[in-house]
Amino acid sequence: MSKTLTRTDFNFPGQKSVYHGKVRDVYDINDDLLVMIATDRISAFDVILPKGIPFKGQVLNQIAATFLDATADIVPNWKLATPDPMVTVGLKCEGFRVEMIIRGYLTGSAWREYAAGCRELCGVKLPDGMRENEKFPEPIITPTTKADAGHDENISKEEIIAQGIVSKEDYEQMERYTRALFERGSQMAAEKGLILVDTKYEFGKRDGKVILIDEIHTPDSSRYFYSEGYQERFEKGEPQKQLSKEFVRQWLIDHDFMGKAGQTVPEMTDEYCQSVSARYIELYEHIVGKKFVPAEDGDIVSRIERNVNACLQEIVK
Repeated sequence: MSKTLTRTDFNFPGQKSVYHGKVRDVYDINDDLLVMIATDRISAFDVILPKGIPFKGQVLNQIAATFLDATADIVPNWKLATPDPMVTVGLKCEGFRVEMIIRGYLTGSAWREYAAGCRELCGVKLPDGMRENEKFPEPIITPTTKADAGHDENISKEEIIAQGIVSKEDYEQMERYTRALFERGSQMAAEKGLILVDTKYEFGKRDGKVILIDEIHTPDSSRYFYSEGYQERFEKGEPQKQLSKEFVRQWLIDHDFMGKAGQTVPEMTDEYCQSVSARYIELYEHIVGKKFVPAEDGDIVSRIERNVNACLQEIVK
């Protein structure tokens, strides 16, 4: 099996701190720049799974870079450079403690809640009689609080503003950006025969401006259906053919794991990890429209260190 990068411990010039997230490791350079490394870790139900997925970090980083570049005309973003297939270097922003989730279709966790009788999600009222994978009349925004550890919690726009988590002005700017990004992402997906079903965006602030941060439109943050056959499958009540991380969640559910106390992660064989890798690469090739070119997987750590140091030398002058 190809090598994977599941842990980093770099010491870059000007490094102030490092944050190890579920999937990304983020290095603070001089309190001004961030070096974000997309590792090959994979998480589901807010649990980091025990094995890495070959080339997953490269797939996520390169898809995100593609979409950050493709949306820079409508929303300012943090990206400055991608010095390595698994790394983005960009501006450090003060992140908002909210994730902006936008849904075009009733599926995933929203469907699970709806099927259990819920008719209001994050303050958004949902009509009776909807079916799984049905398109909403208009995309709905269902924000969550951003947790450092454990589960993110659903929250309404009204609660966010009332609790002072985000100002009214900034929140409404984030809403406008979220809708514009989703529209652009949906258009780009449609050109490739895909439907952007739902996704999440994160924003921060720098020099008084709201800026898009982190990754966008990747299979870790988004769900895609194939356009072809969508309507037929929907009418028959059949599962949609999709490209997202939902297939990993479903595999875990089928093996009695949903991240709850006392549950054990099922064995991730090399064959299973390779099959997940193939799905990630498939999404990359569909959504980016280019053949995936795997990076050399010899000494990944040395390669990243070399590439990032050269980039920082160029930027920090």
